[in-house]
This record gives sequence, C-alpha cells and structure tokens, in this order.
Amino acid sequence: MSNVTLVDVFKHRITQKYLQRSGINHAVTVACYAYDLSLEEEVDPDLATKSALLHDMGHYEWYRDGKWDYEEYRRHDIHAIKGAERAHKLLIRLGESRTTAKEVSLAVLLHTDSYLPFELKGKRTALQEVVRKADEKDEQPQGLHHYKEMDKSEALKILHQLDLAVAKAKKMP
Repeated sequence: MSNVTLVDVFKHRITQKYLQRSGINHAVTVACYAYDLSLEEEVDPDLATKSALLHDMGHYEWYRDGKWDYEEYRRHDIHAIKGAERAHKLLIRLGESRTTAKEVSLAVLLHTDSYLPFELKGKRTALQEVVRKADEKDEQPQGLHHYKEMDKSEALKILHQLDLAVAKAKKMP
C-alpha cells in the first residue's frame, strides 16, 4: 500500500503549478467521482483518485488576441501526453512505487482520446475507464469546468477526507 497521499500530491509545487491551469475545483471533483466509480467498478481507489486528481496536469492555456480560444486549443491539444509525463515524474519524486506511477501515468494519458486520430472505445483498462467517466461527469461546454473556483484550503479538506476513505476502502476485504 502506498504511503503517498492525495494531500501529499496536491501540496507539491509541481501539482500546484499545473492545477492552476487546469482548475483545482475540476481536479478535486473528478477525484471524488473517481473514488465512487472505483468502488462500483472494483478498481483500486488509490490509483483511481490519484489518476483523476492529476488527469489534466498537462493543460496549457491557448489565447488569441487576448481571449481564450477553445477551438484553437482543441485543434492543438496534447494535454494528456504532457500530463502523463508530469504525473509520472511527480509521483516518482514523491516516493511512489514505479508500478503505481506507471499505472497512474497511463490513466492520465488515456483519459481522453481527443488528441488521437482514432477512438479508444473498448481499449481502456478498468482504471482508465473510471478516470475517463469521472472526467466526463464534470465536463461543461467550452471547457468552462476548468474555470470553476475552489479555495486551496477547501481542496485540502476534501482530499484529506478522500485519503481517509481510500485507506478505509483498501482495508476492506
């Protein structure tokens, strides 16, 4: 069992840097959805919540003439690729096992197929599908879900409770 918690992941300066771009509210909300879905789908809740928290850490902002250009962003989007790399490096730095870091990284990479020239339907693992579904539950048109606000202290409270729930779920037979 991992001793790297969601709170540990959230507090790291790299996570803080990239979650500012993709939205703390979205990341925390998707982690909560992933926890619930992981229990339903019998997926490791530790892997699911970490993957969900980090799923959009590859996002970047795309502006044209000083305004957010969602269509231009979608046309050039590679956030899942960048996010997978960042998530893996972050988790290794925090002392996570290589196996967990790889599983989380792959879930981040495959949480969407928007950047691929083909669909992943039917090709994802159960963990990857949980993260995809959790992300989809929080989506809003034009990427507005990335701009919902959440105070960092509120995020920490929610993630602490989620850490407790994950620990409890992992102890259950």
